Amino acid sequence: MSVNGITTNTGLTTGKTYSSSAKKTDETKSNKADSSQAAVYEKSDETATVTKTERKIDSETIAKLKADAEERTASLRTLVEKMMTKQGMTVAKSGVLDFENGTNLAEIFKNLDVDEETRLQAQKDTAEDGYWGAEQTSERMLSFAKALAGDDPKLAKDMLNAIKQGFEEAGKAWGEDLPGLCQDTMKLTLEKVNKWIDELG
Repeated sequence: MSVNGITTNTGLTTGKTYSSSAKKTDETKSNKADSSQAAVYEKSDETATVTKTERKIDSETIAKLKADAEERTASLRTLVEKMMTKQGMTVAKSGVLDFENGTNLAEIFKNLDVDEETRLQAQKDTAEDGYWGAEQTSERMLSFAKALAGDDPKLAKDMLNAIKQGFEEAGKAWGEDLPGLCQDTMKLTLEKVNKWIDELG
């Protein structure tokens, strides 16, 4: 009887211990599941934050591109103004600067004699590897678009439309078909921006 009692008690105790262990195991699993869910939730928030950061305007890149462009444009402007100053009276009297009456930029440059210094500098700047060449200019436009749009496909398409509009307005200001360099730059820029949009999906 005492042996049976011990066996029974041991069985009960073992049963209780087992049940208690099982309960603790279940609680541990439940806690792990809760922890896992909490981790997933936190990770999800983290991902959302990264996405917002990626779409944020890249002000540093924009500032750098603008500063560089302003410096180069100032240099080019000085060169052209110097050339025009030498012929200022002739240009002014010819009326080619009368923008209000529809005079175009193409006409202005047709009426200017380009000195050797300006010609050589322009040739260097617009060469294939030059700052104003199609390759470098298209790269700057792409970088600017990326800095503004981030990884947002809709904004990327807005950038594409803005670039197209910019070239259209340049054509109107020029007054006739844009020069070959501008045509090449436009073609290359649109190719690069379209490729980028495709990559964004």
